Amino acid sequence: MFDVKEVYQPKNLPNALALAKAYPEAIILAGGTDVLIQVREGKLAGRELLSIHELSELRGIEENEAGDLLIGSLSHFKDLEEHPLILRHIPILAQAAGSVGGPQIRAMGTVGGNVANGVTSADTSSSLHALEAELLLKSAHGQRLMPIREFHVGPGKTARSPGEILCKIIIRRANYEQSGGCYIKYAMREAMDIATLGCAVVVWPDKAGQLIERIRIAFGVAAPTPMRTIEAEQKLSGLGIDEAGQCIAGLVRTEINPRDSWRASKDFRLHISGVLAERALAKAWRQALERRQV
Repeated sequence: MFDVKEVYQPKNLPNALALAKAYPEAIILAGGTDVLIQVREGKLAGRELLSIHELSELRGIEENEAGDLLIGSLSHFKDLEEHPLILRHIPILAQAAGSVGGPQIRAMGTVGGNVANGVTSADTSSSLHALEAELLLKSAHGQRLMPIREFHVGPGKTARSPGEILCKIIIRRANYEQSGGCYIKYAMREAMDIATLGCAVVVWPDKAGQLIERIRIAFGVAAPTPMRTIEAEQKLSGLGIDEAGQCIAGLVRTEINPRDSWRASKDFRLHISGVLAERALAKAWRQALERRQV
């Protein structure tokens, strides 16, 4: 028996926003793959749940006239793995979604829930940081657009205000066009386990295909929140791919701040951060050059 105070099940978004305003401390329930575990364990005893699972307005993936990708927050991981727009434009996000849990979790879990939980191990979050995603948050009072880099503010904490619902994730065309990307997750049991460390790289070669014109590098479980290695990105921009491949490991290790845990020591995470970054860069670079030829 789940020990919860009340479960609210709105049938449309306006109704959901009204309930979120009336019960601002209610826990938002999307796919339920994380929240219901906490409920079962008694961690949310006596709390109210606001289930947005049935809101069709928050599903779907589309491309607007500007070429931006609009991802509904209730899109399942399986949707991201298989959708033609994701596979064509940002396969790095399909990689990240495919690394989450097992088939049942990917069929139920949502990208919005993965991001809104605020945990540093969320597989899609680091890829979305590398893609410089923007988050559309709505409440009964209006809406706001927030860069994902401002959303994660502490361990398990986000900048989402009480009464707000994450409705859409936006990837601007300029943040994926002419690029290649790669997400690599290191875990003891691969997809079936929480990440020991995750690394996402998005790279833009110059016209000659020799130098790095732009690069974005993001990590999960390398700090209290998903993070970008901004200084490494700046130092790698303009370098040849061979030189960048030789120095990327040392650069990212100076910026991340992993912790010791029962899954892995800080030193081990520092070590594999460089290994994953080097591998992800090589794969992202190859993908970028291959996509130019299509």
